[in-house]
Amino acid sequence: MRLRNLILGAACAAALASPAFAQSLTAITGGRVLTGTSVIENGTVVIQNGRVVSVGTGAAPAGARVIDARGKVVSPGFVAVDSGLGGSEISSVGGSDDLSNGANTISASFDVSYGLDPWSFTLPVARLGGITRAIVVPSHAGGGGGAHAHDDSDFAGVGDGGLQSPGLFAGQAAIIHLAAGTDILVKARVAMVAPFGEAGAGIAGGARGAQFTQFKETLAEVRLYARNRGAYDRAGLRDLSLSRADLEALIPVANGTMPLIVTVRRAADIQQVLRLAREEGVKIILDGAEEGWLVADQIAAANVPVLLNPISNLPGNLETRASRMENAAALDAAGVLIAIKGNEGSVHRARETRYNAGNAVSHG
Repeated sequence: MRLRNLILGAACAAALASPAFAQSLTAITGGRVLTGTSVIENGTVVIQNGRVVSVGTGAAPAGARVIDARGKVVSPGFVAVDSGLGGSEISSVGGSDDLSNGANTISASFDVSYGLDPWSFTLPVARLGGITRAIVVPSHAGGGGGAHAHDDSDFAGVGDGGLQSPGLFAGQAAIIHLAAGTDILVKARVAMVAPFGEAGAGIAGGARGAQFTQFKETLAEVRLYARNRGAYDRAGLRDLSLSRADLEALIPVANGTMPLIVTVRRAADIQQVLRLAREEGVKIILDGAEEGWLVADQIAAANVPVLLNPISNLPGNLETRASRMENAAALDAAGVLIAIKGNEGSVHRARETRYNAGNAVSHG
């Protein structure tokens, strides 16, 4: 099947971006519909007021605008995870990158939703690849997350975008939609982001052990603050290492209601992070996990999801020396819930998400 006929979903995503379309009744007919759980040949997808209201084999409703999808495939829109869409134009140009925070006064409370640009030129390009939603994450020291997801800078704190967030936490992620309009925000503060492995060790002073100790101490301080807000306001509490804004932002993480997206690559680091999450009662999502296949059973047993790029198979450093193209297949076979990422931070190449998914399928 030719690439131009592969997915009508991209064209539909562009159509859905029209404000006029959101108020209309539209039927996509005659295509091969992939629902996510089944395949419907010669299917009909009915969209009303911007929402899919039915999927089946019936005729188009009377009065509906009809899009002929014969010879094409219709699929749901894709979600770009670990993305910088709407928050970064060119990562090397500081004025156009709102995903990283160079100030040391805030870290966990850094909120990417304030920097989102509904007119970003990256959004229509991503729509062409069928992307209709994105999880926008802050970038951090040493790469990983947002526009710097494949920055392997050896010196933690300096990446291709310059100085990155120096705290243990990069900040809070947001969900956006890619329809045209003046407000693309779906939900702010959906997850906290923190680097582990080499990047996290560099932030903590150079050793992984230092980072884990600081992380546990930080959660202890957050819980102390949450129990003693009144004493904190009266200056009756011992000095804490974080600002009030950061302490407040971390309360949902400490009590397990906000997921923590952990950037981690090496199998040994994944094991330590799983143990840390279990001991502290923190809900985590692994981001990267290039060596995850080595500990797939442990990840599955912990019921921890993984965000990964299935074509990240080169040993760029000692953290990824066991990376392989079959990583996604091995994790899936073990029962791990996985989400496929795009390339280069899912900004300019977010449309390659389906290409990466295809490579994951071809390797098991």
